[in-house]
Amino acid sequence: MPISTSNLPPEFAADRRAEELIRLLASGGDERLALNPQTGLNRYMSGPYPRDILAYASSTANDISLPAFRHLLDRTTLEGADYRTVLDAMRARLRKVFALEDSVEVVFAPSGTDLEYVALAAVTPRAPAGVHNILLGADEVGRGCIQSAAGNFFTGRTALDRTVDVAASVPGLEAVSLSDIPVRCGEGHARTSQEIAAAIDREVQTAEAEGQHALVHVVHGSKTGLILPQTRELDRLQSRWGDAMTLVVDACQVRLGASEVAAYLDRGAIVLMTGSKFVGGVPFSGFALIPASIGQAAPPLPAGFDALFRRAEWPEGWPGGEALPDGDNPGLAARLEGALFEMERFWALPAATITDVVGSFQQALRRDLIEPLGLREVRTSGEETARAAAVDPDLISTLVTLDVSMLAPAGTFDQAVALHAALACAGVRLGQPVKSVRLPGGGWGGTLRLGLSMPQIVVLAEQDSSQRDSTFADHFGAIASALRQPAVAA
Repeated sequence: MPISTSNLPPEFAADRRAEELIRLLASGGDERLALNPQTGLNRYMSGPYPRDILAYASSTANDISLPAFRHLLDRTTLEGADYRTVLDAMRARLRKVFALEDSVEVVFAPSGTDLEYVALAAVTPRAPAGVHNILLGADEVGRGCIQSAAGNFFTGRTALDRTVDVAASVPGLEAVSLSDIPVRCGEGHARTSQEIAAAIDREVQTAEAEGQHALVHVVHGSKTGLILPQTRELDRLQSRWGDAMTLVVDACQVRLGASEVAAYLDRGAIVLMTGSKFVGGVPFSGFALIPASIGQAAPPLPAGFDALFRRAEWPEGWPGGEALPDGDNPGLAARLEGALFEMERFWALPAATITDVVGSFQQALRRDLIEPLGLREVRTSGEETARAAAVDPDLISTLVTLDVSMLAPAGTFDQAVALHAALACAGVRLGQPVKSVRLPGGGWGGTLRLGLSMPQIVVLAEQDSSQRDSTFADHFGAIASALRQPAVAA
């Protein structure tokens, strides 16, 4: 079926390669990749081609950047190349980006949701009664993760085009129980690191009593930028429970640097990331970083993984990998290549430059949007803010959640959802609302999120401070004007 690409830049209008690339980037995943034939966009209102719109939506999904699209058009090596060779080269590039040892293994997946299976597979046989998966803030990391973290299929058709039953157990992952620890209280306030650690401790204790191994999630950059629990609490938990628990870090927003990644891997944690969100690539792609201590003791992969993964997506020689189908996924390879392109050029920037851009973003956001409209920033707790501020560059500050419930068209959460969609149709893409603000009457108030992406920072880094301030003033002024117009949400 033909897909509308009316928003495609004129330089690609008569380029058949561009049309083929768009179809490639929208292939090799589950139904979330599907493009609406009328709009040419996916369900997140983003497209696998560059568009000239106002977007601060890296907390949800991105259009591909113009440089990345051009890069992929020029990369003919992806087509016809051996899938294993392509992915192994990407593994080496990822290790370089994050300054990783060669002993750190990399597993690729068609989405961040699929990465939950990787963590489960690594620890499933460690206790006689299976795994107790302790998730943090399901509402703040992704809805599909509830199913995949429980060892279930989360969609009716997998990236291998296999039809499966949603919520049915993936064969080999039947012995998985799940608990979800909210990262916000009933009033919408972020819980402290100590509160989260205490809740985790109780869950690990329960798992041990039941003969289960505890898989403990850490969230580094939730939908609203939370980092929980902090390192000191992680160390206390590990000191108490030792081999009875394994850490897995949900860093799918990728708002962290090499030193933070290393700190998690040094603690034996599996780190999950995606190529969209802050990275700025096309949804969906994911990769898990596996520390040597886990990779060297890896059990055979569960039988049901033959419906989820291809052989080359796991490191060569991984136990049970030979049972996976030996095919390729050129769509995933193209999305991963676009993400790597963005990461490599972003991390080529001096850290001080990144810090300057992020600082300008924060200042302009308050000056040109928050203060003129009387909005309120939904902050993380003081502890998490302090931790983020100690990181150079401070990537958590590239994401801001705004309470917009005082605005007529966004008083409630549902109204904010409608406003978000209306803005997207009008060419203003922001991050989706998140339930983090309680209204006096007890319902949820409206929120919107604004997030910088790696490709945006690369562009802004080329401007001097005056030009950058002018760019932000224009952008946030336009967003403020759109939010002042109640009719836009009708």
